[in-house]
Amino acid sequence: MTDSMPLPDFTSLPDLAVRTLGGSVIAASDESFAEKENLLNPWEPEFSPATFGRKGQVYDGWETARRRGPGHDWALVRLGMPGVVRGVVIDTAWFKGNYPPHASVEACAVDGHPADLSGVDWTEIVPKSPLKGDSAHAFPVRLERLSTHVRLNVFPDGGVARLRVHGDVVPDPRFMTGLTVDLAALENGARVVECSDGFYSSPDNMLFPGLARNQAEGWETARRRDGGNDWAVIRLAAPGAIRLAEIDTAHLKFNAPAQAALSGLDAREDGAWRPLLPRTGLLPDARHRFRLTTPEVTHVRLDIYPDGGVSRLRLLGDLSPDAERTLTARWKRLGGG
Repeated sequence: MTDSMPLPDFTSLPDLAVRTLGGSVIAASDESFAEKENLLNPWEPEFSPATFGRKGQVYDGWETARRRGPGHDWALVRLGMPGVVRGVVIDTAWFKGNYPPHASVEACAVDGHPADLSGVDWTEIVPKSPLKGDSAHAFPVRLERLSTHVRLNVFPDGGVARLRVHGDVVPDPRFMTGLTVDLAALENGARVVECSDGFYSSPDNMLFPGLARNQAEGWETARRRDGGNDWAVIRLAAPGAIRLAEIDTAHLKFNAPAQAALSGLDAREDGAWRPLLPRTGLLPDARHRFRLTTPEVTHVRLDIYPDGGVSRLRLLGDLSPDAERTLTARWKRLGGG
């Protein structure tokens, strides 16, 4: 199994490249032994010894052929969410005699979904660095610049189980300004900044796109025994007024909260919490939708009573004019088109 070394704080940030948030490996120099798409699988790398397919031992990762000529192998990743990369994890889990001895990572920012990136200017964000087998290697990145794609280079060849690209989401303002948007969506830049409990799963899971496929893809707390209740505080993608709230308990059939409430604050002003949705009963395995009329807020607190799980939280609303200007200015400052 992978070496258990502590990872730096940047790993608490969203993985901009993971497949469940829209990341994709769009090209690779070679994938003779194991497919390039495995690099972005959301689960921990798995391994079953003496499991052979037509290409040899089956690996839950990307593995290239033994290179006999000059050059090196590479994989090109389109990030699911554009953002500022704060750190990269290159994990060689289970690759013990076939890992690359060195790797580097480059990044670029391009508009749209170009099929050809051959003329793009790449910036090195992780210099050529030594790797060990069956280990997670964490590399902090200190480049304050927008990235939409990264390129993993391995020298000269070998296998990498996972590539994680952690950072701050920077949404494209063209898809937010003048529109009703989900102010709580991770892909729009929202984050859970505090929570009472994340025993079974991360509260950020509530903010993922799409519908959860099972109860593990939402937020679920431990059973509470002290008479209190669980809660999570979401920093919205930008200040705005909420028009519709959706609390989804899909797949949570015997562990949904009995009730929930929403409150909000505007951190630009007094920071006082104000009720947005009173304490309201919830059903298991159901989507609950509530029309709201709220002032502009920057944070929302979800209280669940007494404990349990929430599959998805959606907070649809309108950005404030100042927020629209701020998002546009940040995008341009960081190098967005």
